[in-house]
Amino acid sequence: MKRATLLLSILFFISFQLFAQILEPVKWTFESKQDGNEATLIFKAVIEEGWHLYDTQLPEGGPIKTSIHFADSTLFELAGELTKDPQPTEVFDKTFNMKLGYFSKQAVLTQKIKLKNTDKVDIKGFVEFMSCNDESCTPPTESEFSFNLNSSDSKTEVSSTLAHEDGVDATKGSGNLLLFLFFSFLAGLAAILTPCVFPMIPMTVSFFMNSGESKLKSRLYAAFYGFSIIGIYTIVGTLVAVIFGPGAANWLSTHWIPNLIFFAVFMLFAFSFFGMFEIVLPSWLVNKSDKQVDKGGFMGSFFMALTLVLVSFSCTGPIVGAILVESAGGQILKPIVGMFGFSLAFALPFTLFALFPGWLNNLPKSGGWLNSVKVVLGFLELALGLKFLSVADQTYHWGILDREVYLALWIVIFTLLGFYLLGKLKFAHDSDVKHVSVPRLLLAIISFSFVVYLAPGMFGAPLKAISGYLPPQATHDFDLHQIIRDEIKLGTPHQTASGLTVNNEEICDKPKFSEFLHLPHGLEGYFDFEQGMACARKQNKPVFIDFTGHGCVNCREMEANVWSDPRVLDRLRNNFVVVALYVDDKSTLPESEWITSTYDGKVKKTLGKKYADFQISRYGVNAQPYYVLLDGKEQKLVEPRAYDLNADRFVEFLDQALAEFNKRK
Repeated sequence: MKRATLLLSILFFISFQLFAQILEPVKWTFESKQDGNEATLIFKAVIEEGWHLYDTQLPEGGPIKTSIHFADSTLFELAGELTKDPQPTEVFDKTFNMKLGYFSKQAVLTQKIKLKNTDKVDIKGFVEFMSCNDESCTPPTESEFSFNLNSSDSKTEVSSTLAHEDGVDATKGSGNLLLFLFFSFLAGLAAILTPCVFPMIPMTVSFFMNSGESKLKSRLYAAFYGFSIIGIYTIVGTLVAVIFGPGAANWLSTHWIPNLIFFAVFMLFAFSFFGMFEIVLPSWLVNKSDKQVDKGGFMGSFFMALTLVLVSFSCTGPIVGAILVESAGGQILKPIVGMFGFSLAFALPFTLFALFPGWLNNLPKSGGWLNSVKVVLGFLELALGLKFLSVADQTYHWGILDREVYLALWIVIFTLLGFYLLGKLKFAHDSDVKHVSVPRLLLAIISFSFVVYLAPGMFGAPLKAISGYLPPQATHDFDLHQIIRDEIKLGTPHQTASGLTVNNEEICDKPKFSEFLHLPHGLEGYFDFEQGMACARKQNKPVFIDFTGHGCVNCREMEANVWSDPRVLDRLRNNFVVVALYVDDKSTLPESEWITSTYDGKVKKTLGKKYADFQISRYGVNAQPYYVLLDGKEQKLVEPRAYDLNADRFVEFLDQALAEFNKRK
């Protein structure tokens, strides 16, 4: 009996381990509410902690969005648009170079419909969705629904059999907010060092110290003055959050109109900082606020703060505008956080010097250095503004701002900034630079060093540190790295980094689906399992299976950070037959290639569904990226690997498989 119990326990444990790899992070339930010939269809997703479900609206060229498909849409008419609760979180994804929305914890999608007849109607269909965490993604998955309307039972609940992930995680979202808060704080400090703000510090302190009030009251009013500055800017951020809320995020992120407007705003502010013109508010607005200052007390302190905000607009406006433009992508919190961070730094010196006036003696005197700060900020606005033009250019394929053009402009901008800091370039309002101070010299060194870093990018270097701000590598016309790789592939036999002598053999025949599917870094390979295995047997090589997807963020990160390692590329190119199996590709297969799943019994008609089912049925896994190394008999050489950005471990993974393959030979 004990042995039987032990055996059952072992079998249970093994079964649990096998099925535990089938990820189901998203569970769907469906409910309907009916009133006459009108009905409300409710699609509710419960999402596991750490996982995310993509939004229903995503830019083209991004991952798979959540979508609702009806089997027969002639039975009803849509009454209004699909509503979402809560609104999706918006995060800029560097891999796809676009802003993407996702849900975490839960999502409720509601669609109102109007039935075309009052008979009993069964509305059937499925929800297609994708989910991700910070380590893996699940393939596009379908969860079927059925609403039985015009009957006594109008509520239906169905759980999905699979879950899928495709997105960016909440920790990254919160991390981005903290980073944005930090840079907004730095922007607030930079705003203090401008000609129309810095000289006002002594004036402000003098106002509070000579107000005729007691020292305690003066300091209390000074503190309220600082809080008022923070409140005014934060209110501005809140208004931006309301006006540019999540509903407008997708349009703001990808449409050419807002992106060109944002580009123009950045250019306008940059030229203003260069001294071409001055952006000022109407004088009546400033004068009206200034008159209220004489009332004194807390009201006077508030209007003193408002006057400072209005008077300093010509200097702070470009910086504030840059923060708001950067944050107006649909998040409720981001504009508020940005303006809070900016105003906190901006209000800090006014409040502290008002509380401790003796510190004024240590302040440097105003002078030409203040205008130099404005000009430096102008160069930065000029460089960052190109990003918005780049987004519109990529989305609409104008071909204006390809990667090398973008890099050329940045190289010129930061070179000119370096020369300006050394006093070799002068604007109309600049003072003569008789000698270069140490801070200017250090900033010039940083600027020229950045130019040196950018230069190899003109010849195809990936520039990973700033890849999120650059157009995709595919837009680069002259990629020297790719040319060298192509030449090596045509070279003579040589010894690889893994110690094996190879002949750089070409792949056996033209890969199926190569018209629209491609491997990164110039690698040659296949996109069909059977074709790849046939070539591997012919060349007597092991097979590198890459379960991947167009919408797999982590797959792109692996390719950019691990596959690009010369040691990994060397092994993949020379020692393996690479087979990339896309689990989310929508290409319809010929009927002769359709398969009936052994997992769910459904017929798989597209390339993506075929290989998503293949991954689940054979390996019990539905997350990407997932790497499997096989011999010619389709037997695993080592245990498969998933997302891991450690290139050393990946090289070890490949070498262990090569060693095992050679043993079996």
